[in-house]
Amino acid sequence: MAKTLDDIFEDDDFGLLNPKERVSNVKSDEDRMIDAFEEINTFYAKNDREPGRQSMSEYNLSAVLKGFQADEKKKKILKPFDRFNLLGFVEMDKQTLDEIFEEDDLGLLDSNSDQSIHQFIHTPKVDKRAETDFVAQRTSITNDEFTAYEEMFARVHRELKAGARRLLPFDNMEKNLQIGNFYLLDGILLLLEDAELETKFKDVKSGGRLRIDGRTTTVFENATKSNMFFRSLGKLIQKNGKLITNTYEAVQDQLNQNAGLVEEENLKSGWIYILRSKSNKNEIASINNLFKIGFSTTKVSDRIKNASKEATYLYDEVEIVANYSCYDLNVHAFENLIHRFFASTCLNIDIYNPNGTRMVPREWFVVPLSIIDEAINLLIKGTIINYRFDLDTQTIRLR
Repeated sequence: MAKTLDDIFEDDDFGLLNPKERVSNVKSDEDRMIDAFEEINTFYAKNDREPGRQSMSEYNLSAVLKGFQADEKKKKILKPFDRFNLLGFVEMDKQTLDEIFEEDDLGLLDSNSDQSIHQFIHTPKVDKRAETDFVAQRTSITNDEFTAYEEMFARVHRELKAGARRLLPFDNMEKNLQIGNFYLLDGILLLLEDAELETKFKDVKSGGRLRIDGRTTTVFENATKSNMFFRSLGKLIQKNGKLITNTYEAVQDQLNQNAGLVEEENLKSGWIYILRSKSNKNEIASINNLFKIGFSTTKVSDRIKNASKEATYLYDEVEIVANYSCYDLNVHAFENLIHRFFASTCLNIDIYNPNGTRMVPREWFVVPLSIIDEAINLLIKGTIINYRFDLDTQTIRLR
């Protein structure tokens, strides 16, 4: 049986059929403005704050950002690229259908034009499904219908700016593409509202395998909706998007619902580890009960081989104090929850890389090892949400 276009593109796991756009070397004023704003985004992602006056280069970025924030026209152009809500709320212009049709200089939307390009004479006829499923068109949402979504998207922007949510790289769509979660695609927030998913066996040249797919209901913050395929959406986010973590409260609910015993069929996620620094630097060696708490999908001994070259290990060798095997663990949920649990003990120190750039270490906490061990066991059991860490007494207490 002849394959449809949909089958061919769905089986393109290596992206060989993805079109590669030609990029002009000549940049417009708008391109240069976007590049400048991306430098500010990069600074914020690295330092978790807006640029200030600590250095001349940082001061220049701060001045550029203030200029953007004061110009409504520039804000409208840059808002789709505003990953950290640095521009605040921007009232975006919405095109009417009449304006869209008026700008159709090539007549692409003219339903009365010659349709012969779609009539294949010298190729085999394909299933009608290929014509409708190959491209999932976005449709507009009425103002009344979009009101509820608009508030949700505005709330996500506020939570990102406040640090209650984070932007992370997206991979493993079958694990990380979940109904009810928010994502960033081409600078625009989207909500995977619903999906009619099923697992099918796909027989391809590289070997048969089970794959999850189906139509989704995906809502975008520009008041459009799409019914694109689950896997198509995942590939787009993986290529040009980001995962948006859930809030602390949502993580708590998820852990509470998923708490349970490990079954034989559960998948091993990796290892939660506790490390101690072997640094001889006084500012590190003088701190008692300083430990790094993290997660690795590879063996911890392999993960720390190049510790002395990585900022996350304070540019020094480390030793493994303990590690715990984990099954079906939501990695982002673990990191969010354990860091919030020990937030009051987080190491507050500046370190510098070999180039002299200031770095802010993450995942290092000043807390007794016995307390960390107790907290991780509570987390694995799914009961940590009922407890809190008391900094004054150095104990874990019921809420």
